[in-house]
Amino acid sequence: MTYPLPPRESATFDRRAIAEIQRAAETGIYDIRGWGAKRPLPHFDDLLFLGASMSRYPLEGYRERCGTDVILGDRHAKHPLHLDIPVTIAGMSFGALSGRAKEALGRGASAAGTSTTTGDGGMTAEERGQSKHLVYQYLPSRYGMNPDDLRKADAIEIVLGQGAKPGGGGMLLGQKINERVAAMRTLPQGIDQRSACRHPDWTGPDDLAIKILELREITNWEKPIYIKVGATRTYYDVKLAVKAGADVVVVDGMQGGTAATQDVFIEHVGIPTLAAIPQAARALQELGVHRKVQLIVSGGIRNGADVAKAMALGADAVAIGTAALIALGDNHPRYSAEYEALGSAAGSYDDFQDGRDPAGITTQDPELAERLDPIEGGRRLANYLRVLTMEAQTLARACGKSHLRHLEPEDLVALTVEAAAMARVPLAGTDWIPGAVA
Repeated sequence: MTYPLPPRESATFDRRAIAEIQRAAETGIYDIRGWGAKRPLPHFDDLLFLGASMSRYPLEGYRERCGTDVILGDRHAKHPLHLDIPVTIAGMSFGALSGRAKEALGRGASAAGTSTTTGDGGMTAEERGQSKHLVYQYLPSRYGMNPDDLRKADAIEIVLGQGAKPGGGGMLLGQKINERVAAMRTLPQGIDQRSACRHPDWTGPDDLAIKILELREITNWEKPIYIKVGATRTYYDVKLAVKAGADVVVVDGMQGGTAATQDVFIEHVGIPTLAAIPQAARALQELGVHRKVQLIVSGGIRNGADVAKAMALGADAVAIGTAALIALGDNHPRYSAEYEALGSAAGSYDDFQDGRDPAGITTQDPELAERLDPIEGGRRLANYLRVLTMEAQTLARACGKSHLRHLEPEDLVALTVEAAAMARVPLAGTDWIPGAVA
């Protein structure tokens, strides 16, 4: 008697891999999307806090204060940013996002006492008008850049890379290049726009130091200068950024998802956020500038636990992008039917570059954009930011900390060998840090 075996899928050529090969064979083009890396990666969920009991004393949540404020950029700038919370809004361009979405981000960030960031393509009146603290991104494309807007900003972020595509330039497809977007970027309407992968007027850290001085002179040394890098050779990049004169370093891990780019880039370039933070913190510590040059971490921040864990590993603040769009209403179940009509689903929609977002956030279509009420969107974002902060405070108090910045690696353990090695904290139940030198 024979026993027929059930079909067995290949672990290498699974259904997804087969479908992608067939799609590439039929179309001859690579896949572009947003939403960041989708395969499982070591992340903050692989870490646990060691709450206080006998050896440490917890704080009472209703009677004992846990501070949340953070000062960014006090190394050289006359006017550093003083934020109420250590959760900021990452750079997302007008063009990629609608004008109403940019306004909503400004409203929400201001209500919560934090900053938002312009992104590629320049500064909009909506965002500047509603943002108490606005960081101006200075990108390789120079789209929309002008000195007057630099002076209107509260800080300047020189972008060298993003977590979703370190070493790669950006793209904005023609269907999102309406008359206003084209005018701000001084480029043709309806034509795909690609951003350069590197700045056109310098090639290394010595040249970058000259550029930073130029920006300081333009803004009378008032504005903090950030340098943003995609997480790759983080230890060396952070040291070079400090050498060049940065007030703040922003490190974006590969879970960063607001940049639409090639799927192969998103999944196979860069390192996880969890692996990048200890490298960045170590670089700052070795230079004697940890907490003097502030570290902002982004890439996959979802909740207050992520915020607290990033800060315990050495960050001064975090930045959110994808989570902020979700808070505004992106991928909401109310639009399930429309997402399905686009061949996706609520919770899986990642074609931000197509400009057909039913939520009216990642689009320039006037009818779709009208769906987003910037006042209501701002309220939702502010609520979310407050919840993140309260969750982080709850964990900090449980560890006996009177301020979020007092969290430290000693408060953490890891659940897996991989996470322990990356985060450089002990494997739970042991004092073993894989790879640590005895």
